[in-house]
Formats: sequence, C-alpha cells, structure tokens
Amino acid sequence: MFPITYFIIGATILVSLKGFNDPSFFEKFKFNVSAVKYGQQYRLFSSGFLHADFFHLFFNMFSFWSFSPILLANFETRNILLIYFGSMMLGSLFMYYFHKNEPYYSAIGASGAVSGIIYSAVLLEPNIRLLVFFIPMPGYVFAVLYLAYSIFGMKGRFDNIGHTAHFGGALGGLVLTLLIKPELLYQNPLFIAVMSIPIIVLFVMVKLKKI
Repeated sequence: MFPITYFIIGATILVSLKGFNDPSFFEKFKFNVSAVKYGQQYRLFSSGFLHADFFHLFFNMFSFWSFSPILLANFETRNILLIYFGSMMLGSLFMYYFHKNEPYYSAIGASGAVSGIIYSAVLLEPNIRLLVFFIPMPGYVFAVLYLAYSIFGMKGRFDNIGHTAHFGGALGGLVLTLLIKPELLYQNPLFIAVMSIPIIVLFVMVKLKKI
C-alpha cells in the first residue's frame, strides 16, 4: 500500500497541471481575499493544490516528500492528514487575517501545509541534520531561522513569497504535533522553547502594531 503522502503528492500534481492549462479553473480555486470574504471559503483549501509553475510545484512536493518519512515513522495516516491539512488551513487563515484589508490579494501553493510537515518533522527529530544552501545545521536551528525570515518577509514585503502562509503553516505543524504527542513537551522542552521564540515575537509585534 502506498503511503498517504504519495496520494497527496499525486492529487496536488494533477490539480496543479489542470490549473496550468485552464486559466478559469485556476482563477476559480486560487486564494483571493475578496472571494473568501464574500462566501467562497473553499478557496482556503483549494488554493493549496494550485501552483504558479513547475518549479513552484516541484519545490513544495520535493520538500514534502523529503520530510514525510519522519511523520510516517511516528504517526498514523489520520494524524498525518490532520497535520497537513490543518497546517494548510491555518496558513490560509493567517493570510486572510493579515491581508483582509487588501481585496485583490491572491495566493496559491502548498507552502502552508508543507511548512507544517517540516515543523512537525523537526519537532519529532530536532537534531536531524539539514543542508541549507550547502550549510549543515540542526533541524531546530533551521526552524527558528525559517520563522524569523518569515516575520521579516511579512513586515518588509520585499518579494512575492507567501511568508504569512509559511508562518501559519509552521505554527500549525508545531501545535498539532504537540496535541497528538504531548509527551514531546517533556522530551524536548528546550527545543520547543527555542522554536517558540519567533512565534512569541510575531504576536508581540502584532499587539504593538509593528506588522
């Protein structure tokens, strides 16, 4: 039996290919603030299966495939689905919250869901060694830097990357994994505390209206 991750990757590829070749389909299912506000909440979910181009699709699905074995070794299928789609939804909700006054704001991609999978994997194995731009680093260091960069991108808006979805998805992966395996709170408290620093910083900045 194929792991559930293969079905997610297959479904995402099929929907993305449809979007590449059918502009009306793409427009109907992408995330858009105005459309969501006026009743099309399905876009919070459907946009996670669309991508801008083949590189965008490959990068997200390759990242998902790379980290998914850690979840497969630790969780049942239902928990993996919960983390993937829960992170996707939280990423979309973060986008809506932070851009609700920008009626033309649109976004696509599985980045929120994939960020949740990455953070879940890092939480399960915080000392996993990653090679980031040819620099080796522990997983928990990558997690902190990733969220810090997302906050920087949300504040600066200097590129077209959906940093808000990344942040929301990562938070979803962190929280959902702890809900499923609360014993991690006792096994890896230091790593969790370190990974939570950017989350606390974000909420302080929001409270102070700095972002």
